[in-house]
Amino acid sequence: MSISTESRGDDRYSARKMTKPVNFFLTAPQARTVSVIGDFNKWDPAANPMQRRVDGAWFAQIPLTHGHHQYQFLVDGQQQTDPQAMGMAHDEHGGKVSLVAVS
Repeated sequence: MSISTESRGDDRYSARKMTKPVNFFLTAPQARTVSVIGDFNKWDPAANPMQRRVDGAWFAQIPLTHGHHQYQFLVDGQQQTDPQAMGMAHDEHGGKVSLVAVS
């Protein structure tokens, strides 16, 4: 007798658990280091460093789960919002953060 995934509560294939690659870009040709910090990496500056491209833009591709995520760029140690973000919000301290929606 087999047990269906619904009856045993197994949601390993749920959309909430699956990830989708999300591309982050920032034009900052004078920057020495840039990383993406957000709720998806516990705001860890070392978790998602961005790579400088030849045109001076910075790039990172990060697999994110379904839903809305808050993030910022960390440019040479200074936090900044994404000028190309899908939306903006305020964090728990009242500061502005960028939003990305993943579906």
